[in-house]
Amino acid sequence: MDRRIFIRVTGAGAIVAASASLTGCGQAMPADAIAAWQGPGAEPDVRRWILGYAILAPHSHNLQSWRVNLDAQDEIVLHCDLSRLLPETDPFSRQIMMSHGTFLELLDIAARERGLRAEITLFPDGAFGPKTLDERPVARIRLTPDPTVAKDPLFAQILARRTNRSLYNVARPVPAAAWTAMADAARPSPLRTTSLQANALRFGYANASVGDLLSRHRAIAAEAWRIELTTPRTVMESYRVLRVGADEISQHRDGLSILDPMVMMLNRVGLFDRSKAPAPDYYASTSQIEDFDKKLASTPAFLWLVTEGNDRATQVEAGRAYARVQLAATAHGVAMQPLQQALQEYPEQTRPYADIRQLLGAPQPTSTVQMWARVGFAPPVGPAPRRGVAAQLARA
Repeated sequence: MDRRIFIRVTGAGAIVAASASLTGCGQAMPADAIAAWQGPGAEPDVRRWILGYAILAPHSHNLQSWRVNLDAQDEIVLHCDLSRLLPETDPFSRQIMMSHGTFLELLDIAARERGLRAEITLFPDGAFGPKTLDERPVARIRLTPDPTVAKDPLFAQILARRTNRSLYNVARPVPAAAWTAMADAARPSPLRTTSLQANALRFGYANASVGDLLSRHRAIAAEAWRIELTTPRTVMESYRVLRVGADEISQHRDGLSILDPMVMMLNRVGLFDRSKAPAPDYYASTSQIEDFDKKLASTPAFLWLVTEGNDRATQVEAGRAYARVQLAATAHGVAMQPLQQALQEYPEQTRPYADIRQLLGAPQPTSTVQMWARVGFAPPVGPAPRRGVAAQLARA
């Protein structure tokens, strides 16, 4: 779920020429692209009201591959939009399934706020195989009024949740109370139905109290980032969902948003080429590697979620757990950014993939690292674009 900025330039002269014309070039995130973060308001259809919160869930590359059917009364059927996948960096769609779990968790929390029990049946027509997805539903959700249903205090954090990719304050540790809240949030809760057993998901974290462990986390993350950034087909997967400038962001309201004045100027004059990947030694690559290394060096802690097994239901449930962990962190003012590169199952990542599993005690084939994230305190950031509820509804 990382936002990247890739800049391909043809020479130093292009940068100088562009810089001379940047006055007044800055743009704000277009209001229509982030309108969903105001909440669904007085939406009369309770299902659409609930979905107004569910669509604010985190999603890999901000693809929002949720497709919802409301044909049956008091029911929501969730499918995956198969045109919104990541075949290069997520070849088995594990992250996509986790992103459906984050959606379902926010849906469940929002339903409780309206006194409704969300009876979630995963894969009602059968689960997908380990390698591909298809048109069968991910979940069928039956909404039932229930005066005994308990509201979830994490609901208050949904509109405030952000993925923060900034420099963190390495000198400010995450307090013990925040770690406890995140760990508690990761555990299966009596507030929600889940197919994941209490001992099937492990929450862990590393901070400055554990010696050189932080440096090992940073080294693996840095190498995995370098590999993704310098592998042409994986870079191009991000290029295809880059939205440069307010007009593109407003048009698509998904993907990876760029409002940097320099990038917009280069794009405007035809010097930002998104049709091919930059060479590893181009500034586009080296500057991003250097920038990410600085962010890793600023990171005071890392957290992870490890599951026993890796079937489709487990992937969904891991996404639900991550959504709760991030909401709990939000309540404590703690920032978070997923580090998925080393967890991705494509050949070039074989070494970081093995290294992070060894570091976290997650041996194959019994264990899977479902989430790995940097954690700390950082200046607040704005929300990511959202396509809105109407765009997620299945067309007849």
